Amino acid sequence: MTYEFKGWAGYDEKAADGGLKYEAFEPKVFEEDDVDVKILYCGICGSDASVLAGEFGPIEAGRVAGHEIVGEVVRVGAQSGGLAVGDVVGIGAQTDSCLACEFCDAHKEQYCATPTLTFGSPYVRGKSAGTMCKGGFATTWRGPAHFAIKLPAGLDPAAAAPLFCGGVTVYTPLKRWGAGPGKRVGVLGIGGLGHMAIQIAKAMGADVTAISRGSGKEADARKLGASKYIATGADLAADFAPHARSLDLIISTINPPKVDVAAYLALLRPEGAFVLVGAVVEPITFHSFPLITGAVSVGGSNTGSPDEIRELLALVASHPEAAPWVQKWAFEDINKALPEFNKGAPRYRFVLANTENGAKL
Repeated sequence: MTYEFKGWAGYDEKAADGGLKYEAFEPKVFEEDDVDVKILYCGICGSDASVLAGEFGPIEAGRVAGHEIVGEVVRVGAQSGGLAVGDVVGIGAQTDSCLACEFCDAHKEQYCATPTLTFGSPYVRGKSAGTMCKGGFATTWRGPAHFAIKLPAGLDPAAAAPLFCGGVTVYTPLKRWGAGPGKRVGVLGIGGLGHMAIQIAKAMGADVTAISRGSGKEADARKLGASKYIATGADLAADFAPHARSLDLIISTINPPKVDVAAYLALLRPEGAFVLVGAVVEPITFHSFPLITGAVSVGGSNTGSPDEIRELLALVASHPEAAPWVQKWAFEDINKALPEFNKGAPRYRFVLANTENGAKL
């Protein structure tokens, strides 16, 4: 089979607002533990927009972002881990790691000190060490089979794409902090990550409270699985007073310049946790007394490992109501989709569909 590697590449900060250029690129050297994947769908994540806007550092010429990939395997190496041509797989935010450190050995690859990020960082091992990875805003992805996860039967591939980054980003802390029957989980922010956090926490058996500015998203939150809704305004202390000490865990998916963590700690029951998965730009400050008197904690969480992605896919396959709410855009319309994404238009995840590769709009 002959196929090409072409993608939507960024060259400067205008890329994030729809300034990508469609061009051919040279992929990494194919090695025996690699696979080639014909890309069908790719979600648009906030990290893609940040990368393309230069918020994570200068953009190298020709950067191809996109890291919520689902596609069909079209080539396998001799050490492809059991994957076969024709399998439908997904790739998330991490494309590779050293595969030799204590964290990789423990199946916690996301904590490897030398990860290769799908939306643009260098490979650290093999013949392509030093070569920049190319992401999913492309026709084809090439990379280690270890990070290409086969989809379970019955899982819609377009809806599955956001699970590979946004979904597993919220699943991992929900799992780590024990979300399940008897646990009361708050989800702060109802956007791409937040809507999946509600769905996944509900599927895990937790009682979910959605927390969002105003009441505009209350109907959606309840459809997603929230049993309670807290509408916030200018006075968080007053908003939260009726709900004090009501939650065991809060997953914060928002990323404003500042977050008043102290106000949210009042919602936690003793030994509860406030966990950040949205990146807050400004330093976070709060008094130590709430942590001491209530034995509550403030933490953060990275994306998930390949094993955790498999767990999440199995969970959603068995709970179809937990599939992300997606809006499809034609692959060739990415420069129209990005400005709309930046305006906050998704309800709740944009997914690019490459119809030339067989995807359905």
